[in-house]
Amino acid sequence: MRLTLKLHPDSRCAAATGIEVEVRRLFGGVVELSYRLWGMIGDLLVPPRATPAHGDELWRHTCFEVFIRGLGRAEYYEMNFSPSMEWAAYRFNGYRNGMIVVPEIAPPRMDIAANADNLQLRALLELGRLKDLPSDAAWQIGISAVVEETSGRISYWALQHPPGKADFHHRDCFALTLPATIEP
Repeated sequence: MRLTLKLHPDSRCAAATGIEVEVRRLFGGVVELSYRLWGMIGDLLVPPRATPAHGDELWRHTCFEVFIRGLGRAEYYEMNFSPSMEWAAYRFNGYRNGMIVVPEIAPPRMDIAANADNLQLRALLELGRLKDLPSDAAWQIGISAVVEETSGRISYWALQHPPGKADFHHRDCFALTLPATIEP
């Protein structure tokens, strides 16, 4: 399914004109996310490519994010994907509470492509080992992006924004329900 992220009402962004995300939930707790950012890519501050590895505070610069929780659960996971090929995965007990790095997640498989008018990032996540995300149940997800321009301005994009300042952890941002996959 293809979705469009919305620019937060308090954000301004001259470089990005839109962000689309294609989401697919596959068998065995696998999720594929394909982000495409449209605009003047030369005006974005994109982290340089690095060796794929876990990184922290990726959300301070251009990155793509997904938040996932089991339907009706308080616990959730946050995953960040940087165009640098760095990634991060955290688990929360509840709203911004009890954050820990998730050691049991496999590194995502990521592909990056860019040209003058779009930046694409594809991430394939294997989430089957995460105890709070049963593969036989529906999941609620929030999809978001942080975009940093060469001017230093940062904008916030999401499927849905709560009232007030940008807050991707807010329950209103978990705007998409992915039904359980049935094994063949």
